[in-house]
Amino acid sequence: MLFASRAMGRSFAERSLETELMDTESVGLEDYRQCLQHLAQVNTLTLTHRPILQWLDCVSGQLTPGHHLTVVDVGYGYGDLLRRIYAWSQRRGRPVDLIGVDLNPMSEPIARAATPVELRIDYQTGNIFDFELDRPVDLVISSQTTHHLSNAELVRFIIWMERIAARGWFIADLHRHAIPFHAFRLLSRLARWHRFVQHDGPISVARSFRREDWERILEAADTSPEAVSISWHVPFRLCVSRLR
Repeated sequence: MLFASRAMGRSFAERSLETELMDTESVGLEDYRQCLQHLAQVNTLTLTHRPILQWLDCVSGQLTPGHHLTVVDVGYGYGDLLRRIYAWSQRRGRPVDLIGVDLNPMSEPIARAATPVELRIDYQTGNIFDFELDRPVDLVISSQTTHHLSNAELVRFIIWMERIAARGWFIADLHRHAIPFHAFRLLSRLARWHRFVQHDGPISVARSFRREDWERILEAADTSPEAVSISWHVPFRLCVSRLR
């Protein structure tokens, strides 16, 4: 009841500084696997990957038919987005090299185990700011990861993407609002998802963004507002993209 009363009285005017269990609590591999599996279910149910796949259609339409795309996914987790992109590439006849980079060392074996070997997705572990990629990169994408970062870290991340991504980048994340906050609290309990998902989901919403947050971050990164698109997608997704 205490948590419920605090949630009802919560202000969404600024990004929350609350921490998520995924970022602070150590668990075993199987426990973390179940958490990532449930997050993948959330992604499917809430159409999380649709904005990125639609953007890839726009990118693909500007390329010559035989162009081979190299895509880096930052914070791949269970690897479900990269598998969806592989399926997209097969439907579109667009050859792709898919690389995932995730800070959590448990994500790599979990994502590899969930991915058929013929997909040839290159899952790696590391901090992207220290990461040396061995090939040119066309696109950098990041889904539901940036709300884990501070504003200062986000400025650094955008500067990094501007340097690395030859053709563009796409950030998909949440829109900070009371409706998704309370709706996810209820949904996650009814679905009996992993305790991390139940606890962290509403906090993720509270840590996420409004348009003015992204505008300030982009300005601090010295990125021209005319070059960047900030778009809202159902249900309560706020995405930021750059296409050269």
